[in-house]
Amino acid sequence: RWPPPVKPPFAKWASRVMKEPEPAYYSSLTPFRDWFGQGLPILTWHKLGPRPRGVRLKGMYLSAERFARQLVELRQAGFRSVTLDQAVPAEDNPHRQVVLTFDDGYVNVLRYGLEPLACCGYRAIQFLVADRLGQSNVWDAAGGEVPEPLMDAAQVRQWLAAGQEIGSHTLTHPDLTRLEPAQARKEITASKRKLEDLFGRSVDHFCYPYGSWNPRVRDLVAEAGYRTACTTDFGINRPAGSPF
Repeated sequence: RWPPPVKPPFAKWASRVMKEPEPAYYSSLTPFRDWFGQGLPILTWHKLGPRPRGVRLKGMYLSAERFARQLVELRQAGFRSVTLDQAVPAEDNPHRQVVLTFDDGYVNVLRYGLEPLACCGYRAIQFLVADRLGQSNVWDAAGGEVPEPLMDAAQVRQWLAAGQEIGSHTLTHPDLTRLEPAQARKEITASKRKLEDLFGRSVDHFCYPYGSWNPRVRDLVAEAGYRTACTTDFGINRPAGSPF
């Protein structure tokens, strides 16, 4: 377990972060700044910190230093984080809103993510796999991926105590489009109930595992009582878009 992060003054902390050497592969906010001002961007990460040897999906990891730098760039460009409850897509994003999300609930996000979020005054939502708390990303094992620990209930409570949010990412992280309707409904609805019972708060937001969805799955999510659902479709959100 890690204690809640101490929040140093943003300017001092940001100055230290931005002095870190920049690797060649890093992509800055610059190409996206104007585009993010034309609608609501919802950004997603998976794993933070050192990447273990043998990892197959290397793009799922981002170093702690690069994550901190990305948040500093957003903050210095005038973007403020909002929760999915607060988010209002607008054509010109006049208030420079951005939503920050994480998929799966990895322990390394708790370890490396809380301080940068606190220092920038940002909030994020962690989409949890309800039946896998305290376990690992077993859904990746068939592809030979390196196991990565997932937060247990106590660690999720620490995430919440730091002012962060949670949502549902199903019970077991299946591709919902490949399931029978009854099984898909269970993954969607039972995960919401389980997380609400465990953490004593409403779970109103959903994220499709693998970003896979179709109209049938979308309708099941809406019927379950969620207010929004996140995909991995590339783009920014505009007022005419569906919240699901």
